Amino acid sequence: MRRTAARLLTGTALAVVTAAGFAAPVQAAVARSGSLDVYPSTAVPGGQVTVNTAACGDPGAAAGDASAVGAGPFTLAPSSHDGKAIGQFRVPPSAQPGTYEIVAQCAADGRRVAGDLVVVLTSSREQVYPRGSVKTGVGGALGPDPVQTAAGVTALAVAAAGGTWLLHRRARGDGI
Repeated sequence: MRRTAARLLTGTALAVVTAAGFAAPVQAAVARSGSLDVYPSTAVPGGQVTVNTAACGDPGAAAGDASAVGAGPFTLAPSSHDGKAIGQFRVPPSAQPGTYEIVAQCAADGRRVAGDLVVVLTSSREQVYPRGSVKTGVGGALGPDPVQTAAGVTALAVAAAGGTWLLHRRARGDGI
């Protein structure tokens, strides 16, 4: 039984190592061919956009073009981050909502890579401030309805006056 389990584990380990050995060159080739990463992929007019790619190899320089959105050419410079070329541009304030193709051409071999930028009119990352009362189902100290607030205050005042009157009668010894 132990010999069978050992053979099964050895065979599985050998298969994993073999698959990893073949996958590494393929993964490196895919990373080399790559695409243009656009961050954030959704931007508002006037927003700053960063693009990067690993497709240009070791020198990593590239010429970017964001003319589709109206921003024009920009430069992607080599960086120390995983051999990527990184560049930035600003979305023009006059940009209309839609999806735009951003391209870059590698300086060394002329390879062309592209990525998409979506322009929207409002950012989904805007700060949202709470308003109104919390809807817990228990009620609130001051609700939005002044009639209900006045009725609640009146009921509390009547209860306080009645309780005071009863305690006063009890202290005098009138009964109850």
